[in-house]
Amino acid sequence: MAGSGGLALRTLTGSGWVRGSCPAVLSRLKNAAVVRPGFLSKAEEETLSCELEPELRRRRYEYDHWDAAIHGFRETEKSRWSEASRNILQRVQSAAFGPGQTLLSPVHVLDLEPQGYIKPHVDSVKFCGATIAGLSLLSPSVMRLVHTQEPEQWLELLLEPGSLYILRGAARYDFSHEILRDEESFFGERRIPRGRRISVICRSLPEGTGPGQQPPRAC
Repeated sequence: MAGSGGLALRTLTGSGWVRGSCPAVLSRLKNAAVVRPGFLSKAEEETLSCELEPELRRRRYEYDHWDAAIHGFRETEKSRWSEASRNILQRVQSAAFGPGQTLLSPVHVLDLEPQGYIKPHVDSVKFCGATIAGLSLLSPSVMRLVHTQEPEQWLELLLEPGSLYILRGAARYDFSHEILRDEESFFGERRIPRGRRISVICRSLPEGTGPGQQPPRAC
């Protein structure tokens, strides 16, 4: 299994944030599953957290997501941001999305409680296009990707607070992704204790959707 200590830890050249089942998988997904640690400064992370907190605080944590993909979460979709936060999101767009890609609006915000987790899933093509990018706030976590047809092929991403992850192409369509629950949260032999985690997620529009059209609410 992906977290087994018996498997050799392999990381992408120059990166301690991605590990995988074999060099072929790492090579295949080198540009499709990307982690950029330290994308946010501490001040920027605080800016986003403080802006989101009042709205999230008004919501209760839920335990029965409509497609059973998430446990112990609250979420919102946000269109209006402060100028400082808009500047951060513009940096995400520049870093993760191509010039021909249009982003979904609003931005999806997902708040996981310390014991919350996201089960393996592939985001529906009805809800988003070829690229998903997320900022991680408050707590480190481990995202696991597993090939939907060949489960022995896997990748794990270490997402520390202030990091940006990007899933595109094969990593977005051919691999499920999940956020590990606290008791399973290891990156190789390294324990990654889970606390409350907020993710700010930007997505490209689904194929065939024009800039003036918006698909149904994403999961």
